[in-house]
Amino acid sequence: MSAEPTSAPHWRPVSPCGPACLTSHETDVALPVRAARTVALVAVLLGVLLVAGSVAVLRGSWRDRVARTVFRALLAACGVRLVVRGDLDGAGRGALVVSNHISWLDIVGLSAVRPMRALAKREIASWPVLGPLVARSGSVFLDRDRPSTLPAAVADVSRVLRSGALLSVTPEGTTWCGSASGRFRPAFFQAAIDAGVPVRPVALRYRLASGRETTRPAFVGTESLVESVRRTVRLRGLVLEVFVCPEIAPGRAADRGELAALAQASVQAALGTTTLVSTAPERDQVSKRSVSVGASSLSLEEGPPCPRCTTTTPCSCSNSETTRTGSLRSG
Repeated sequence: MSAEPTSAPHWRPVSPCGPACLTSHETDVALPVRAARTVALVAVLLGVLLVAGSVAVLRGSWRDRVARTVFRALLAACGVRLVVRGDLDGAGRGALVVSNHISWLDIVGLSAVRPMRALAKREIASWPVLGPLVARSGSVFLDRDRPSTLPAAVADVSRVLRSGALLSVTPEGTTWCGSASGRFRPAFFQAAIDAGVPVRPVALRYRLASGRETTRPAFVGTESLVESVRRTVRLRGLVLEVFVCPEIAPGRAADRGELAALAQASVQAALGTTTLVSTAPERDQVSKRSVSVGASSLSLEEGPPCPRCTTTTPCSCSNSETTRTGSLRSG
């Protein structure tokens, strides 16, 4: 149950993020608060185990209400405040929901906003409590060690989308720290094209109550799920912000590659990130700009160090595809 194996097959996405990416300016809660959160988390998990059978027989809006309550309780037990900007209601039609991937909390947060099916790595099925919850929600599991199963997984996702369901995918293929992000890989965008449904990009950001961003909730490197949970419940004033971006209508993109690029650009605009284009052996280029998203103004300036080469952006590290270069200011 680690974030990433120490070695991965050449076809599997790998993030350069690790323990060195974790910020250290945060304040931890006092030991009694930490203990209370741990007890609350265990109580919620035990409660889920007790009622899981009953929830499985519920249908429609009742099942969604119970699931949303459970996931919101998990966030509250961990001391996480959820802030949602935008509407993720599917309005009775299928959609492929795609987001950046930072933490195990991502799927909890999205499900707390709008319970939905998910594409999940096979390993999640064995996680305590969260695994059974994800499985019972009708999620599609992907065996990342067997690329030959990819076409069948894409077909399964397309089938779910045709049924009118929302299904979430993390197209980066692995977790990043949040200060850096990976490329959106196009494979599962084909499912949206085949099903004729829109893509709903969603941007996730973790910050403190003060507004300062934090990478402490990131699930990166070789740490275990328990270690990541323990680090998260210690944080004071953790906020998970969910930005629902405008949907990308069917037919707007010529192919899955263009569709992935449009979704990635939408998430980057909401978060204030920009792509570093590798031109090795030349220096990576970065385009700085100011953009507006709804009522928010994004000011893009020099950002924090790249997690791989430790220089400020733009950097010469060909392994960091996308790096934070700005801050989100409500305006």
